[in-house]
Amino acid sequence: MRAPLRWVLWDVKDTLLKVRTSVGEQYAKEAEHVGVKLSPVEVGAAFQKVHRNYSSRYPNYGVSEGLDGQAWWMGVVKDTLYQCRVTDPELLNTIAYNLYHNFCSAENWEVYPDTRKALESCSSLGLKLAVVSNFDNRLEAILRSCGLLSHFSFLVTSEGAGVAKPDPDIFHQALQKCGASADSVAHVGDHHVNDYLASRSVGIRGFLLDRDGMQKAVSVPREHRLASLEELPSRLQQHTE
Repeated sequence: MRAPLRWVLWDVKDTLLKVRTSVGEQYAKEAEHVGVKLSPVEVGAAFQKVHRNYSSRYPNYGVSEGLDGQAWWMGVVKDTLYQCRVTDPELLNTIAYNLYHNFCSAENWEVYPDTRKALESCSSLGLKLAVVSNFDNRLEAILRSCGLLSHFSFLVTSEGAGVAKPDPDIFHQALQKCGASADSVAHVGDHHVNDYLASRSVGIRGFLLDRDGMQKAVSVPREHRLASLEELPSRLQQHTE
């Protein structure tokens, strides 16, 4: 017999909140503040290329290579803008520094309409909530700025943990903080591999959030799928006793 459910772990980006406007638009807007005019479309395309390169060369914010989230992201920004013919080192550094800190603000993030009610409903079931996210160490400030931090007992970021989903160790670190067995913990996220399969690989009850119905081809039982976070509390309630 499975243990009663006691904890819910949450992914953050594209589960609880999303970037408010495109990266290209946000980078171009910040560049304009210092007198540099850029095409958001061009910047967005350059960002995709640079981000893929950094993620491959320096995975998880380069923590195993001696980098940290700020150095990693400032490198991404500067290389992105350099691809768009911004070459002045002082301008590049200023824009990158400002963008890194701007993304701590709620102004750059949009909380999904179903997020707050789902968090409150899960807490009202007597469940404790925490975060497991492939994110850098700004996450606490972002969640505080968005008015969500108080819902969570703890946060585990991939930068802080030194490993990123789908590595099972990040979930083992979270379970240790929960002080609970895996079968008394659920996890909710939007990524089939990083969230659903990875959490289930360690015995956690994973749920896949598919807001746009874009993941119908992946093999996930209907009872493990969510089209909205509104569906989650009723799914969890039957496992809390």
